[in-house]
Amino acid sequence: MYKNKYFGTDGIRGLVGGSLINIEFAFKLGFAAGIVFADRYNNCNKAVVITRDTRSSSNMLESAIQTGFLASGIDVLVADSDPMPTSSVSFLVKSLNVLAGVVVSASHNPYYYNGFKFFSYDGFKISEEIEIEIERRIDECKPELNQNNKFGQLRFLKTSVDQYIQFCQASFPDNLSLRGLKIVVDAANGSAYKIAPTIFKSLGAEVYSVGVAPNGFNINDGVGSLSTQLLSDTVIKNKADLGIALDGDSDRVKILDSKGTEFAGDELLYVIVKDRLFFNKVEGVVGTCMTNYGFELQMKKLGIGFARANVGDRSVTEQLKKRGWLYGGENSGHIVCLDCHTTGDGIIAALQVLAAIVRSQKDLSNILSDLYMYSQKIINIPWDTTLDWEEHNSLKSIFEIVKKELDGRGRILIRKSGTEPVLRVMVEAEEMNIVEESISKIISYI
Repeated sequence: MYKNKYFGTDGIRGLVGGSLINIEFAFKLGFAAGIVFADRYNNCNKAVVITRDTRSSSNMLESAIQTGFLASGIDVLVADSDPMPTSSVSFLVKSLNVLAGVVVSASHNPYYYNGFKFFSYDGFKISEEIEIEIERRIDECKPELNQNNKFGQLRFLKTSVDQYIQFCQASFPDNLSLRGLKIVVDAANGSAYKIAPTIFKSLGAEVYSVGVAPNGFNINDGVGSLSTQLLSDTVIKNKADLGIALDGDSDRVKILDSKGTEFAGDELLYVIVKDRLFFNKVEGVVGTCMTNYGFELQMKKLGIGFARANVGDRSVTEQLKKRGWLYGGENSGHIVCLDCHTTGDGIIAALQVLAAIVRSQKDLSNILSDLYMYSQKIINIPWDTTLDWEEHNSLKSIFEIVKKELDGRGRILIRKSGTEPVLRVMVEAEEMNIVEESISKIISYI
């Protein structure tokens, strides 16, 4: 069975200057992907859309992958001059009917990481089959360039920001308004640093902003969905109603209430699903292996189907398409609403939660009063992800011990990260003291 050589859970990602995230590889990647996309999707305009986040390396890598596409004969459409959220490319690919879209970003990772995310002509993440084909092309890549080549052309999209803003606004119900709400928006010094505050203001909210001063090195640094303390402090200081935390490329979201209490992806997805139930039957919801067991039990109680996918919003989306369902997500904050968009979008997900709050005239705690979440904790263990942890006797042994102890009271999950050189170890149980005991046992054993 073929294992991906370059692609991980969500595109290609790594340390800048490493074996994958460098100018030479970016050129080969663009050249190989251009050939594959042109062969596969010959009913589209022969072009790709490319944008980036705010990292210091993103301009450089964007130029390199652009050159690869141009050398392969594919036109490159650059989305404005400013960085744009990952999901904006998904939207633009469909609206422009082009071959594919590329985002230069490492999402929630620090500035010294970077990477490439790909969208197909239909606005969905490219399939594993396409990834494998691109990888094989990269390894065969020996472009011979001369004056007889038909090179692609570079063009700039001057209205892409405005179009994406309008697209997000359209996901919020026409008969509702955010007037009267005070919201703090944390854009993680990332790609939505201008766009996100603009959207929430345009819908009537009074907006305060943090994480909106990118300098190339401060993306996700003490701000954003992985670091919500500043947001919490700002919400309380300004007596705001809500805080919205995005990550560096704005495809994740967490929301804080007026007390600074944090609500993550599982809870936000439940708020959206519960709101949708007022208008339509919800056939089913897709989570991942990391989704809280309490969420699964609540879906069963409501008569809603539930399925678990592998980690990654692409896996969630593929399950949704397969089953004909509309809603899914990860506790990390990737939330997919296929009735609004083809991919996870932090801004659009936040707008769906805000619509539920406005419509119900309840705060998040009240909306979530019927959802009992199991206590959960995740630790990261440094790991060479080319190795299988199951072959490590100590890890396998402690996994089996803890699994047996938790039987009937909780669960343990170990998986390799698709974006970082670590193992993710999750323990879940009805009570936190059981979780802490299990985590302590794992750490001391290792």
